[in-house]
Parts: sequence; structure tokens; C-alpha cells
Amino acid sequence: MNKDKEDEREVNPIKLFGMMLPSMPSLTIRLTGMFLRFKRNAHKAGRVFKKDLVKQGVDKKIATELTEIYMQSSHVRNYIQGFNIR
Repeated sequence: MNKDKEDEREVNPIKLFGMMLPSMPSLTIRLTGMFLRFKRNAHKAGRVFKKDLVKQGVDKKIATELTEIYMQSSHVRNYIQGFNIR
């Protein structure tokens, strides 16, 4: 009797994939939209950051370099590496 309950609790990967398959297209679309909004907002923030630096009297070359450093935090690659996905 215990063996039957254990068998029921085992997760069949094929069955799990089959259950998730119908939601994959909408999930992909939503994640793509989130990614594009994230990148757009990061780009806007970088422009504002650079504009403010120049407005405060920082040289344009230095402002560009500082903006590049500032923008490095918005690279999705950094977030993926944080999860150790290979």
C-alpha cells in the first residue's frame, strides 16, 4: 500500500512537460516582453545618467565611460551567471 502511494507521488518528467507545453507560447511571449521593457528602461536610464553627468560639468568622454559602467548592471548575462545556468 505504501509502495502505491510513493508511485503516485513520483513526478514523471514526460507528463510534467506535457502539462507545461500548452503554456509555453504565452510564457515565451510574456518573458520576451518583460526583457524588451527591461532593456528599454535601462537604455533610458543610461541616457538620463549621462545627460545629468554632462549637465554637472563632467567631461563627455568620462561621462560616456561612467555610463558604460553604469549600464553593465543591466546586462541580462550578469543575471543568468548569477543563477549558474550553463
